[in-house]
This record gives sequence, C-alpha cells and structure tokens, in this order.
Amino acid sequence: MDKALRIYCEMLRLVRRLPKDSRPYYAKYARENFVNYRDFDASDSKALDELFHRAYNHSLWVLNKYSVDESAAQKLKEICFDE
Repeated sequence: MDKALRIYCEMLRLVRRLPKDSRPYYAKYARENFVNYRDFDASDSKALDELFHRAYNHSLWVLNKYSVDESAAQKLKEICFDE
C-alpha cells in the first residue's frame, strides 16, 4: 500500500507539469484509477507490478502528449520499477 501511495503522489506531481487546463482532468483520472484498484489483492505481487508498470507507461504517454520531458518521470520510474 505504501508503494501505491508513493506512486499516486508522484503522479499528482507530474500532473502539475501539464498545461493548466488539462490538470483537473488528469488529477481526477489518476484518483479514480487508484480508487478503482483499492480492493486489488495486495498479496499478488506480479499483478501489482504489472499495474505499477502500466501506471508508469500511461504517465509517459500523457507527458509525451503534452510535450513534457520524460525525464520528469524519473522518480516515478524508480518507484514503479524499484530501481
């Protein structure tokens, strides 16, 4: 749960780098996705890793969509991939 919370916080930090008019949408989108997966089986580490990797990859897609440098997501990558 701690890792998921750190990922969520980092995603919200990345949302702040997006254009002002798109921030509310992506902040709400991130929250809804984390709420939807709150009942996820925490004992299934493989499924959790896949979920975290998807969160990272989706974040990269959004950053690229708005021409934000991918290096902004370095901390998220470290958390998601335990680097």
